[in-house]
Amino acid sequence: MKRTILCTIILLGLAFPSFSSAGGKVGIYGIYMAPYGVDAKNYSRPGFGGGIHAVVPIPQVYEILAGVAGFEYINLLSESIDDYDYVAGVPFPYTQQTTQGYFRLYLGPEIGPHGNGFVRPHAGFNLALVVYNISTDVVIKDASDPNKDISKNKASNTKVTTGFDLSMGLDLNFSNEIATDIGIRYLKSFSLPQQLGEGAITIYPQYFQVYLGIGISFDKLRAEK
Repeated sequence: MKRTILCTIILLGLAFPSFSSAGGKVGIYGIYMAPYGVDAKNYSRPGFGGGIHAVVPIPQVYEILAGVAGFEYINLLSESIDDYDYVAGVPFPYTQQTTQGYFRLYLGPEIGPHGNGFVRPHAGFNLALVVYNISTDVVIKDASDPNKDISKNKASNTKVTTGFDLSMGLDLNFSNEIATDIGIRYLKSFSLPQQLGEGAITIYPQYFQVYLGIGISFDKLRAEK
């Protein structure tokens, strides 16, 4: 799935060669994301992740407007607990591993200059499809040979919802081929059923992101093919 999304985003730019002269690029970035508000803090922790996006300026108004499409993943929870289970008085060690992943596929407009300038501030608004997944695995350890450990999925729960983000950033353009991008985002998910514990509570998680990335122009990508 991730490979398909990556190829689709790159092809968005390569399919429209006239856009590249107006600052079109594909980029990767690292993310630090922190929960904001009670709904998010109760069910997730600050986490790190990464993403890829394409910026496709609209030729007639490339100094003002571009379209953005992207995909990202953040690990919101990674927990490991060692314990013992007794069978006929004999202790069997095991490890319970829990992970919570946050996936986001987004699309929207970006306002800001996309020409040949070095400093290119921008702001954007995106609508998003958001997927939360929490999974718990039990690993039964083999003391004689770690390669013989047995892993079994104890529980897995996936919730899909929609959301949006507001972003502000600064793009530094080097030689119209390579650019760095740093920025912040506010994100919110809509009407998400509680993903941990029992009950039918509906929550509306909010987050703040700080990201740092690097982008390559579509012209450079085509030249290297």
